[in-house]
Amino acid sequence: MRHFLRDDDLSPAEQSSVLDLAAEMKRAPHDAQPLAGPKTVAMIFDKPTLRTQASFAAGIAELGGYPMLVDGKLAGIGVREQVADVARVLGRQASAIAWRTFEQSRLEEMAEHAGVPVVNALTDQFHPCQLLADLLTVSEHKGGTVGQTVAFVGDGASNMGNSWLLAGATAGMDVRISAPEGYQPDAQIVDEAIRIADGTDGSVALEPDPRAAVAGADVVVTDTWVSMGTEDEGEARTEAFRDFSVTTALFAEAKPDAVAMHCLPAYRGKEIDAEVIDGPRSVVWDEAENRRHAQKAILTFLLEEST
Repeated sequence: MRHFLRDDDLSPAEQSSVLDLAAEMKRAPHDAQPLAGPKTVAMIFDKPTLRTQASFAAGIAELGGYPMLVDGKLAGIGVREQVADVARVLGRQASAIAWRTFEQSRLEEMAEHAGVPVVNALTDQFHPCQLLADLLTVSEHKGGTVGQTVAFVGDGASNMGNSWLLAGATAGMDVRISAPEGYQPDAQIVDEAIRIADGTDGSVALEPDPRAAVAGADVVVTDTWVSMGTEDEGEARTEAFRDFSVTTALFAEAKPDAVAMHCLPAYRGKEIDAEVIDGPRSVVWDEAENRRHAQKAILTFLLEEST
């Protein structure tokens, strides 16, 4: 049984194949119908959501399936119902499960007991579906991912920092993470990304100076400084990240044709200037749309690999 729980669950060849399939599905959104019947995909949300719910629901419908919405709080997963029991129940009702939750361990337990493919729709540690969408967006605007330099500026210890390390290395990119002291990515994730990059001609670098990280980059990425679950740290985080905002001046350090990315929601005037995210080189809305196509592709891949 194949699952997509973290970015390195896909080999470089598999990731490339999934991205090619996503591009094909974007061109012809109704041609592939692996969920015709319709087959059901359970979507569980423990955290606030807009793009994840909308893109999964639309994508599952385009694949010929039925998106079954499960309110994680109403179900009381891990409180009223054990994760393993929920997995066993949903695995008999659905052909796949997409879960947006907190600890990665909860997702791993779901995958262990579900008997159907489980997709990480976001955890505190990783956001792999977003990265597939991001890589698809890079490919569209840069003609591919191999050899492209991406600078992630902000919270390197976040799920987006972790996923950019693993997915970017898998895609053969040169990944630079620029984060303030105390917000560096997990050393184990960095080591894994370096190992992957050694086999894809990519590279991984931690650069404490955001200007040096962005200099000559093809892609500049940021994310909110205050992620879900860290709201009580808002004031301290705003102070710590003050010099790590993607301002117009910082973005100017990148290549003249560099693109700006943000997975949203965005807070203009904090992690990114309005002139950047709303400017002509922002590809943020392509990113948001590409969640649908990327998720359709990974669901199709997992269903085919698990038969």
